[in-house]
Amino acid sequence: MTAPLAGPHTAHRPAAPVYAIRTRGLRKSYPGPGGTTTHAVHDLDLDVPQGESFAFLGPNGAGKSTTIALLCALARPTAGRATVAGSDVLTQPHQVRRQVGMLFQHSALDPDLTADQNLYIHARLYGLRRRHARRRATEVLDLVGLADRRRSPVRTLSGGMRRRLEIARGLLHAPRVLFLDEPTTGLDPHARAQVWEHLRDLRDQHGSTLFVTTHYLEEAENCDRLAIIDHGRLVAQGTPLALRSAIGDDRVVLHTSDDATARQVVHRIMPSNGSTAPDADGIRLRMPDGSAWIPRLCSALESHGIAVHAASATAPTLDDVFFHHTGRSLHAPRTGPTPSGSPPGRTAAETDGGR
Repeated sequence: MTAPLAGPHTAHRPAAPVYAIRTRGLRKSYPGPGGTTTHAVHDLDLDVPQGESFAFLGPNGAGKSTTIALLCALARPTAGRATVAGSDVLTQPHQVRRQVGMLFQHSALDPDLTADQNLYIHARLYGLRRRHARRRATEVLDLVGLADRRRSPVRTLSGGMRRRLEIARGLLHAPRVLFLDEPTTGLDPHARAQVWEHLRDLRDQHGSTLFVTTHYLEEAENCDRLAIIDHGRLVAQGTPLALRSAIGDDRVVLHTSDDATARQVVHRIMPSNGSTAPDADGIRLRMPDGSAWIPRLCSALESHGIAVHAASATAPTLDDVFFHHTGRSLHAPRTGPTPSGSPPGRTAAETDGGR
């Protein structure tokens, strides 16, 4: 039988995206004091396409690690649905675990064993046969650029090399999704850049989906898309560029000889769509095309006898995005109720794995 020809409305129909992770209304709740309920994760909706690098950005205790535990089928959600690599975390937890890799924040390597021995043992724990385990250990060591250190004890490796070795360990069973919980915590900038270089190669060459939790803004910039979580709630998601562009205005900071008077002068001449914000040191403004406004602001202030000691204009950052959606800087101390329902005597950060 001849297959029917595609009609005009189906010939160019784009293929439906393949999602590595999808959640709808995902929630994790704990009983709180006095019969109350607190939410570590509250009604989370996420769509992460296959092959994407995705950052989960938020402060300590925001619910990032709890979300990973739910997506890796290590904890049961209180409500909602989630699929990872096409398997349901509630009804197919074993299939989910077989298809994901995990890089924990704290090292799980044995420092007295060599890099090759560490990987071989983990491969056997994953159920790989001996010959396959040895072959995979060799393959992933080469993938992360550690083939020449395969016989080196882990204790002799640098911090960056150890993180790359842990990434290799997470790849032994060829997972479709790799979860990385704070992958470069404690590393110096050079080692951090090396780790991200290998992660980008992993995504580009093998189509791996990377789900990264972080509170480092520069790490989130490395990802295709990101989501911002705060107090267990998703407050924004999109590409880094789109999230920054949505804020639009530049940040202008002025340091003058008389900030109080200068603030009044600036307020009279700044554009109607600009805004001022209190600052302990200087004047902080939000306005479109901030660089072009600096000469005019300086001229106006000097005409009132106010000296301008310094002036700067910067485009919106991800920290500005976080401030825009939450009212505080990403690294400001958290206030308000803890989202994780931690028992008395424990902080939210401790309950959420310190993240």
